[in-house]
Amino acid sequence: MTMQTNIDDSTAGEEEARISTRVVMQQPSLAKYRVPVFRELAGRDGIDFELLYGDLDGIPNVAAEGFRSELVPLGQYRVLGTELLWHTAQGSAVSRKRADVAILVWNVRYLSLVPALLKAKFSGVKTILWGHAYSKQESPVRKFIRQRVAQLADALLFYNQQAATQFRSEGWPEERMFVALNSLDQAPIIKAKAHWAAQPEQLEEFRLQHGLAEGPVLLYVSRFDPANRADLLIAATAQLQKEFPSLRVVLIGKENEERRRLEELVRQAGLEQHVQFPGAIYDEQLVAPWFLSADAFCYPANIGLSLLHAMGYGLPVVTGDDIASHNPEIEALQDGVNGLLFQHGSVDSLTDSLSRIFSEPELRHSMSINAEKTIAEKFNLETMVDGMAAAVRYCRSLAD
Repeated sequence: MTMQTNIDDSTAGEEEARISTRVVMQQPSLAKYRVPVFRELAGRDGIDFELLYGDLDGIPNVAAEGFRSELVPLGQYRVLGTELLWHTAQGSAVSRKRADVAILVWNVRYLSLVPALLKAKFSGVKTILWGHAYSKQESPVRKFIRQRVAQLADALLFYNQQAATQFRSEGWPEERMFVALNSLDQAPIIKAKAHWAAQPEQLEEFRLQHGLAEGPVLLYVSRFDPANRADLLIAATAQLQKEFPSLRVVLIGKENEERRRLEELVRQAGLEQHVQFPGAIYDEQLVAPWFLSADAFCYPANIGLSLLHAMGYGLPVVTGDDIASHNPEIEALQDGVNGLLFQHGSVDSLTDSLSRIFSEPELRHSMSINAEKTIAEKFNLETMVDGMAAAVRYCRSLAD
């Protein structure tokens, strides 16, 4: 009986290896926050995963963990003020000797994309285009090119439901569209929360040391970029400190020209005792006490994955209501449920929204619970990869 079981297990293993779908993904870089995503996809049953990545300027590559990878240099060119790309990895990804399904970056600035899609048609490799499916600087020409390119692919993989819904309304086949809600790996956040929950005395000491014990405390964590409109937060602080004399506003991020501009605004407004800039903090264990000491998270414009970072800590998120100015992750925010939207560009509206959160503890508590629920039920690594795996299964079914 034991011998028979071993034979059956061996046969099953050989059968699984035989039917595994070879999935090759092309990316411009191997960013740290993407490693858990690719590792999760590589661990899914029936998927034999490989990543081909480039060396895009401004995004440092990290080591792969739990999946095969290969660095393929990325060509970057500027023509008439427009950055264009050529990545031979796209052509390599659609080689029949290497892949059954290829997942390519859905960005029409890749001059190598159309040749790769045409090669895939000829070789029989099924293709998935993964991307935003829109541009913040959208134009009729840009949209036309993006959609014509999409017609060459077998499946489309969107960052959020809103983009998929837009394509659906324009008559794109439902069965070809999949959504991988862009998410963060929450494991480091969960670990950091547990670490600090186990030592409340140290957390209280941290709050006292940094003047956060009385509050309210408002947090911003991200790079400093003019598009993020942190200047609105400084202006709102000038009004809020009159109602909340113990208000502390913490802006965490690497020093650059924009941060120096914001620091000057703080000095001009005489807000030094209310606003602090601790600098860049990349270690989750070290940034966690700032999140755990805050009452709300504010990112006035252009918000992205930072929204999911904050909600992982149960913080209500406040941002502007110009949805088009944000990144796909804005879909996680439900106005009045797990955060608040203020009138884009309005200091008074931002001030009112923040005042409401600070002065209504029941609302703040409800939003905190709903923020964590949003992450646990929808915007997480497993759900994201579920969308990717579904697209792969669909493409595999086309080949069977």
